[in-house]
Amino acid sequence: MSIDSKNVARINVDKIRADFPILDLQVSGKPLVYVDNAASSQMPQQVIDRIVRYQKEEHSNIHRAVHYLSELATREFEAARVKVQHFLKAKESREIIFTRGTTEAINLVMHGYGRAFIGKGDEIILSGLEHHANIVPWQMLAEEKGAVIRVIPMNDSGELLIDEFKALFNNKTKFLALTHVSNALGTINPVKEMVAFAHKHGVPVLLDGAQAAPHHALDMRDLDCDFYAFSGHKMCGPTGIGVLYGKAHLLEKMQPYQGGGDMILSVTFEKTLYNVIPAKFEAGTPPIMAAIALGAAIDYLNEIGLDNIEAYEQELLEYATKKVSALPGVRIIGTAKNKAAVLSFEIKGVHPHDVGTILNSEGIAIRTGHHCAQPVMQRFCVPATARASFAFYNTTQEIDKLVDGICKVQEMFS
Repeated sequence: MSIDSKNVARINVDKIRADFPILDLQVSGKPLVYVDNAASSQMPQQVIDRIVRYQKEEHSNIHRAVHYLSELATREFEAARVKVQHFLKAKESREIIFTRGTTEAINLVMHGYGRAFIGKGDEIILSGLEHHANIVPWQMLAEEKGAVIRVIPMNDSGELLIDEFKALFNNKTKFLALTHVSNALGTINPVKEMVAFAHKHGVPVLLDGAQAAPHHALDMRDLDCDFYAFSGHKMCGPTGIGVLYGKAHLLEKMQPYQGGGDMILSVTFEKTLYNVIPAKFEAGTPPIMAAIALGAAIDYLNEIGLDNIEAYEQELLEYATKKVSALPGVRIIGTAKNKAAVLSFEIKGVHPHDVGTILNSEGIAIRTGHHCAQPVMQRFCVPATARASFAFYNTTQEIDKLVDGICKVQEMFS
């Protein structure tokens, strides 16, 4: 992906890093180098302060009471929903459902849409790049309903084979669930074109945007997917909060995922009438503080600019790819032409868990394992990889420390 140098120049990394108190941490007596952002990003002080303000001055349950604190918390909670709507360029705020994270959002669609509209012999298309959270729910549905899962294969670079994707469609195809960006390889899928092709066949599409939302500007009306899911903790927000975007006419047809308070209009022992969207899918007390903090995280990202973030992270990826590719005995796994700032690699003769342990002793935080993407590991014939994933607060100096750490690993196993 090309880099807009004007966008890159707008990133003041030193100023940004000052917003993240955890980056001053010492690990093993050395400055923290945090490059595990695909698992969870860090929170800036602005988001931390917003959490504290809510806890100190605004905490109350929402929607039903008429007292000051409840009305204040309700306003802030619903304002956060509008911030998400604008972040996604969604048509209406009622198309935004708050969940606990991407996983719950996908499961909500599986239960609410899949169980109602997918039946025996119907086919669900997934890709070989999926996170387990976008595989297992559909397997559960297929087992329950007698449906069939079809899988889009990939090439040796970790890119989906689009001709084979198109060949999977037939009159039994009823749903496409696809990752926007691979968490294991960083591959950015051509989702707009894939959504358009699926729609030509009358097939609705869910996109797992957990790895895309923190790094790319999004436009639901342009992308035209039917559902989009992402998590707050990967985009400078807290854990325990996620979002499901869904087209209103589909959400209105779906059954509630959970039953309880706030998702009802009236309850008798004879019959319950469900609430309108989004309340229909937000049973019980929602993650109020986390939703408000997600709104603050969106404010923070918008201030920097998603285009600026993407351009700078691409610069980091290109720098890291060049440096790591030059190391003998190191193989980068996932070399798609269009990639997010994820670098998965293996070191010849060294298990990834040993790589992670030694790098930790140097203060460097990476992720090791199968990254909840075991089919990807099987495709590349590895049990696991070491994965460095970059954010807009990382620097080329930190990448140099990562490369020095890899060299130390090799020295210890030579």
